[in-house]
Amino acid sequence: MKYVALMMTILVGPAALLAAEQPRDQPNVLFIAIDDLNDWVGCLGGHEQVRTPHIDRLAERGVLFSNAHCQAPICQPSRTSLLTGTFPHRNGVYTVEQRWRKAPLVQDAVTLPQYFREHGYRTMGAGKIFHREDQLEPAWDEWGVRYGWNWMGERVGPDGISGLPTPSIFDFGPFPAKPEEMNDMRVTDWVVSRLDKSYDKPFFLAVGLITPHLPLFTPPEFYEQYPLDTTRLPVTLPGDLDDLPAMGRKFTRYFDTTPMSHHNITRNGLWHKAVASYLACATFTDHCVGRLLDALDDSPHAKNTIIVLWSDHGFHLGEKMHWEKRSLWEESTRVPLIFSLPGFKKGSDTVVRSTPGAVPATVPDPFLNPHRHARCTRPVGLIDIYPTLIELCDLPEKESLQGRSLSPLLQDPTREWDYPALTTHHPGNHAVRSEHWRYIRYANGDEELYDHRIDPHEFHNLAQDPQHADMIRQLAEWIPDNDAPYGPQEPRHQYTQEFDWSRP
Repeated sequence: MKYVALMMTILVGPAALLAAEQPRDQPNVLFIAIDDLNDWVGCLGGHEQVRTPHIDRLAERGVLFSNAHCQAPICQPSRTSLLTGTFPHRNGVYTVEQRWRKAPLVQDAVTLPQYFREHGYRTMGAGKIFHREDQLEPAWDEWGVRYGWNWMGERVGPDGISGLPTPSIFDFGPFPAKPEEMNDMRVTDWVVSRLDKSYDKPFFLAVGLITPHLPLFTPPEFYEQYPLDTTRLPVTLPGDLDDLPAMGRKFTRYFDTTPMSHHNITRNGLWHKAVASYLACATFTDHCVGRLLDALDDSPHAKNTIIVLWSDHGFHLGEKMHWEKRSLWEESTRVPLIFSLPGFKKGSDTVVRSTPGAVPATVPDPFLNPHRHARCTRPVGLIDIYPTLIELCDLPEKESLQGRSLSPLLQDPTREWDYPALTTHHPGNHAVRSEHWRYIRYANGDEELYDHRIDPHEFHNLAQDPQHADMIRQLAEWIPDNDAPYGPQEPRHQYTQEFDWSRP
């Protein structure tokens, strides 16, 4: 089995080899999806003040892909890409105003959980996995719960709690509720109850945590961890937009006529409060992740469950005078991605493996060297999750998948990897992220280029510098020649704006 082969490459010592020679059941999968979480996570270093001890704990017991990127910087197309294993420019799903099952190029696609179900897994899910209508997908043996925000709006009223005039969904601050009332805690409770059960076949258990999606509400005890007078704003540069091409500058104007515009937030003196609210949301979500990890560790499935944690895209909080997502810069595309394979016991550097017909053996934790607390800096995408999981779980290869299995990087996070990550926002607008460079080309031909070795905040656009022409040519080879047309679109959502993404 492929999974056994992978584990044999990292287990060491005679006892470990004896254990690895024996057949083992296919592993379970705990699939943790988070909405709108950028790199403001302790192990990624996106904000020095953020407190995410449980996500950091997961990173310590697995492989952290520190250069992971979404394939679209907005919920619907990002999740469609991940769950169908297809790129936006190949499936025609670019906006939230689409129902992906109506897109001709993927309407019959077999999604990731559906594929597991068709190959003998018990599939269970709760929260936000698909962008909408999760429970209607032919992917689940058991669907749990998913809650909306209506009750939160009813509790705070139309004036909100941020202090922004007419904030609508663009609201933030301490929310008058107990932690157990929050949507994600109730979803977490449901998943925890499933981890405590036994099953007659391996399971794929998906949990979708919505926070820190807007509104940025958390119970007061989380918000109070980030006092406004000490909360640090993200690093910005005066005049950062000056060297952007016309299309780049236009991307920053998406929210200009809404409460979430940079001008509106700063003129109302609310930048620190918005940042503190986002940090609090990250910490609240981390608390939910901690409950999931503890429940798994205390369950009968602890030694045979793969964990994968990911976020669907990043989030701006004023960088480049931009807010939320919908850009092709690092803040929108970089996401947490962690894989943890079975074999870690909480509080111990060894695991006890019992093999039928053999004496139970205590063997080194396979993640100690190098797979425990390993960091991989190679560029990867969320589109790579689907092929990776089916290989790790020894399911048949699926040829239609457009991503690549990350198993080679799980075996050796430092190995050569010649594939950049590609992100698309509407037809013709693409970003290519290599290990050290970001190249952006817009639908009208405008370009940006950033060297992350010396410019991690992407302050200095090098696209017009002739000495980088060769680098641009190399990265431009990964830009698609053609983009699929939009799939059927529905009327504009109440929280989205009229905007032309094809020209300045």
